[in-house]
Amino acid sequence: MANASGFFTPTMRIVGANRSGYCCYNAATIRCSITSHGHENLSPSQSRLPRLVSKGCKLVGCGSAVPHLRISNDDLAKIVDTSDEWISARTGIRNRRILTGDESLTGLATEAARKALEMAEVEPDDVDLIFLCTSTPDDLFGGAPQIQKALGCKGNPLAFDITAACSGFVLGLVSASCYIRGGGYKNVLVIGADSLSRYVDWTDRGTCILFGDAAGAVLVQACDSEEDGVFGFDLHSDGDGNRHLNAGIKQKETNHELGTNGSALGFPPNRSSFSCIKMNGTEVFRFAVSIVPQTIEASLAKAGLNRSDIDWLLLHQANQRIIDGVATRLEVPKDRVISNLANYGNTSAASIPLALDEAVRSGKVKQGQTIAAAGFGAGLTWGSAILRWG
Repeated sequence: MANASGFFTPTMRIVGANRSGYCCYNAATIRCSITSHGHENLSPSQSRLPRLVSKGCKLVGCGSAVPHLRISNDDLAKIVDTSDEWISARTGIRNRRILTGDESLTGLATEAARKALEMAEVEPDDVDLIFLCTSTPDDLFGGAPQIQKALGCKGNPLAFDITAACSGFVLGLVSASCYIRGGGYKNVLVIGADSLSRYVDWTDRGTCILFGDAAGAVLVQACDSEEDGVFGFDLHSDGDGNRHLNAGIKQKETNHELGTNGSALGFPPNRSSFSCIKMNGTEVFRFAVSIVPQTIEASLAKAGLNRSDIDWLLLHQANQRIIDGVATRLEVPKDRVISNLANYGNTSAASIPLALDEAVRSGKVKQGQTIAAAGFGAGLTWGSAILRWG
């Protein structure tokens, strides 16, 4: 049975030996007795001794960053057959930010992370794990280590990317809670950052009107179980839905043979690249308004909470009609729905932390309030988490 933190607690008592001591599992907690000595000052990356799974985690800092260039609907109307009225009526979007010039996604992500650390009053050297949730890193092999370098984390904490498109940030938050509860990590940076403008067909008015670039970050910190701020979660994927939203590898046909012996036609391969984003908007809309209320209900059930316990509904900022549709199905009043979609468009993995940061800094979201957050998008992937701010 799932407990308030989204983990499953066993119903029987099991005692298992390990090289460090023994672990006792019961219906309340998992406790580890450690017999090794001299590990007290080691970081989680240096010591993998068992930890208290009943340890809690909380969200203590947030930050965001956006590019300087703002593109309005009227600007887009100059390059494709559209208008401000047409775009805003169908999506709720009026502006978006686009990376240009010397700006980079790594730079945006680093700026957002710094702001989150400053709010939390945590030094970069005290960060022991970094997740970069993105589908569009500056480097094919991932961007998280570059953020770790830019922040000046001298202890070389583990840093890696999580790719789950618009669901990525929710997956990152859940992953952070797992590493804290089961791995002994103390300060985990979860960054959502994307630059989908790089993969947009700017002649296709069905997709180019939707996307923008941004970064947002949250610091998740270990705490006593009584202060736990991640109450429940629910995560899913369905590869069959990939046909509705994708940006696959685009292969060029080779036009030469290797050598003269008749072997290896098509080798070496030509350079490949990703195609522009392709989306069946109608199917994605139907998917979102149907599945998102279900996943939030599942997370609430695991957390032992009701809809009435939600102070704020925070969804991936994809389309205002989707946000309104989900809120209606969950019977959440409009004044309890966080939305900044009009100003930034769909920023993929950045949308939830970007909206959260603005809501916290404006005083809308207050310490101790409960947030139902949900991401959904390419994969198809979707997931939700019930969180407490602060």
